[in-house]
Amino acid sequence: MVRLAIVVPIYNEADTLPELSLRLREACQRLEDVEWQVIYVNDGSTDGSAAVMLQQQQNDPRFALLDLSRNFGQQAAISAGLAHADADAVVIMDGDLQDPPEVIPDLVACWRDGGEVVRAERRSRQDDGLRRWGFDLFHRWYSWLSDVPLTQDTGVFSLLNRQAVQEFNRLPERNRFIPGLRSWIGFDQRVVRYERAARPAGAPKQTLPRLVRYAMDAVFSFSYKPLRLMTAIGVCVSATGFALACVFIVRRLIGTEIAQTGFTTLVTLILFIGGIQLIAIGLLGEYLGRVFDEAKRRPLYIVKRRHGIEPPPNAQSERSQ
Repeated sequence: MVRLAIVVPIYNEADTLPELSLRLREACQRLEDVEWQVIYVNDGSTDGSAAVMLQQQQNDPRFALLDLSRNFGQQAAISAGLAHADADAVVIMDGDLQDPPEVIPDLVACWRDGGEVVRAERRSRQDDGLRRWGFDLFHRWYSWLSDVPLTQDTGVFSLLNRQAVQEFNRLPERNRFIPGLRSWIGFDQRVVRYERAARPAGAPKQTLPRLVRYAMDAVFSFSYKPLRLMTAIGVCVSATGFALACVFIVRRLIGTEIAQTGFTTLVTLILFIGGIQLIAIGLLGEYLGRVFDEAKRRPLYIVKRRHGIEPPPNAQSERSQ
């Protein structure tokens, strides 16, 4: 008998929780010789989700609840669930039912076949409009910028074996991008493909500012290319300026008329060079801000209450998060 934990971060999903719990039970009943547990992580919900999850836990002890003291974000909530999961394999999935619980048996089958990290890759997604365009742009942008390869159309939906979870829990970052960290730890990584569903109820909880911050964490946590790009641009601008200066000096020495100066040209050059400098300072600020976050060493999350689950075996492991 193997043990399986399913970590589900929840933020204001009261409308989807009844169907989610039903489909999780049905999916897990298809698993043979598996003792399973669902770990809900309440990430500061304000719509009554905590009460729904607590009722489900009281009705079925296979459901556990970690109640965080406030909203720390999806990545921190997932990290809290992973730190508390004591199982042979752990599935991570969203709680909005866009990650179908019916895929869990496929993830488990791939794990039993030898996969140590099994990623769920979307064949298609139901997002449209600006949101769909933004996701596509991010994946292409990230693939070019990142030093860590990331399969396009993969999110947090995945399975990690016990050793992969233990190594993941050792990572100390505060600004987390879980798909990138999952790729960084290595191991035998395999893929299960699925059709991403539309939300059955409610609106997406990941707002545009949150998604932008998430994308920035992804890039600045795994790439130095923005800094190198600014250095390259600075070298090109300086080389261009030096070349123009040489041309003007030569033309002055041979008595040739120097190019006419004008207000428009001067302002354009000042704005162009000033803009590059401000962008470079902003990039440095983003990296420096993340260094500041790491130096403060605040905990990644705070657990207010636990229902149906014990603290991590090593108390220090949670504080290190």
